[in-house]
Order: sequence, then structure tokens, then C-alpha cells
Amino acid sequence: MNTLFAETLKRLRAEKSLSQRELAKRMYVTRSTVARWENGNRLPDAAMITRLAECLGVDAGMLLSAAAESDEVPNVIMVDDRKIVLSGGLPVLEEAMPNATIVGFTRPSEALEYARANRVALAFLDIELGKTSGLDLCRALLEVNPRTNVVFLTAYAEYSLDAWDTGASGFMVKPITPEGVRRQLENLRHPFSAGGAGGWSN
Repeated sequence: MNTLFAETLKRLRAEKSLSQRELAKRMYVTRSTVARWENGNRLPDAAMITRLAECLGVDAGMLLSAAAESDEVPNVIMVDDRKIVLSGGLPVLEEAMPNATIVGFTRPSEALEYARANRVALAFLDIELGKTSGLDLCRALLEVNPRTNVVFLTAYAEYSLDAWDTGASGFMVKPITPEGVRRQLENLRHPFSAGGAGGWSN
């Protein structure tokens, strides 16, 4: 349990008069993720800590110095250009993968930057991302790490053939459900442990 980091984060959040839910909204994570950080049951990675520092208006070094080494947990991202979709989708992913670090992005460029700094085990991508195609983002993510699993999320089933051509692991028609996500986890190209600490399976 990372008590020092948990206490530091809780204090900084309180100083900014932010609730866990408000901080989670700024971070594009779920409230329960913030709660786990603050009770010491989960430690965010360096990129997330830097993002936390920006949201809290403090020097990242303060949080980084409070963070001790912890067991690796799989990084999972969701990318959709509509914030309301992220707000609804992130809790679903967390329910299906309770021990993964799950982060949401509205901008493909930020998701790609995160992937370059962190080993992303699984990416849920909307196919239509404004000016950027989710298909192109998938290819870019796989260039960064060929072992990243990609599952496309879209309201348009006709995109499925194009999605498979990118090397994706799966395809889901919105709205997503925990049961649907768990079914996808059973058929990933590169399986990993989503229910406990650890990275990819051998």
C-alpha cells in the first residue's frame, strides 16, 4: 500500500477544494480510480502522475517523489472525441477490468503520446474521431507497440471489415457493456491479466 502518495494526493486535492469526482472528470478517469489512488490500493504511472500535477497546479516532482515502485498493472485507454461517451464508457471498462489503469482521451494525439510513454495493453477506439480516423490511430498505436490490443467501438457496424484490416483484436457496436468487454478480453491477440496485477501473458 502506497500510503505516502495516497496521503499527498488527498491533501493536494483538498487544498484545491476538489471532490474525487471533480478530479476524476478533469483526469478522464472514474471516481473509483481516484479513490483507489487515495486509499493506497493503486499507484498511477509516471505519465498519469504528471497529468495529476497539472490538474492540481503543483510541481510533478512533488508527486513523483511520493510515489514508490509498485507492481505493474495493465494500461487500458479509451479514445472518443465526445466527452459524454467517455463519461459513460470508462465506468463500464473499470467494472470489466477492476485492476487495470484505465484512462480516457478525447484527442488522438494525446492518446498516442500516452502510448509512447506507457506500455498500453488494450485500446478501445472510436472509429470516427473528428479529423482523425480511429483506423489511422490504430495503425499508429501498433507502430509504437505491436503487442497493443485494439478494439474498435462504433455505432456503425458497416465499419467492421475496415477495422479488421488494421490488425485490431476486436470490434464492438455501441453501447458497450461489461459483459461485452469481458467477451472481447477472451479473444485478444495478445492476452493479459485484466483482473489482477501483471502485464501480458507469455
